[in-house]
Amino acid sequence: MQAITKAHDWLLVALKNLAALIIFIIFVIIVIDVTLIFFGFSGYEGTLGLVEYGLLWFTMLAAPWLARIRGHVYIDALTEIFNPQVQQYAAKFAYLVAICAASLAGFFSVELWWEAYVNEQVDERGIELMQWWLYAPMPIGFFLVTFEFLRYLFGFDDMYSGRTEAKESM
Repeated sequence: MQAITKAHDWLLVALKNLAALIIFIIFVIIVIDVTLIFFGFSGYEGTLGLVEYGLLWFTMLAAPWLARIRGHVYIDALTEIFNPQVQQYAAKFAYLVAICAASLAGFFSVELWWEAYVNEQVDERGIELMQWWLYAPMPIGFFLVTFEFLRYLFGFDDMYSGRTEAKESM
């Protein structure tokens, strides 16, 4: 079990690092494009499409890690006024809602990915790329987020306990 936990932790960190690399690449692409325009060239026509793809990939690959460190958005102002037992029930309800939402989104993203792959759909935003590339990170991100909220639900961690790593890093 410990080996599976280590592998899962490694996967989350690897996806977070890949997301960071994608943001850096987007930065470089935009700087190069603006520099080309500044010097009188027309720029690269596929910049917008690559940036849009990159932002989706970044979001979906970083989401499980953010769920792990409790860096996602949640409002705990209401739960702060509850007694500990009601807080626990409210937390379990929130976990169930998040699990259902992430699972449904993951299921539908698999359908989108499969349909784009089977039908060989092409996305034309300045450059032509297979559309299944657009949907590829979505099932990964959504199902790993589902897994993180399952960890919360079954008591391996608690989203509402004390200060989070995200709060500490601010």
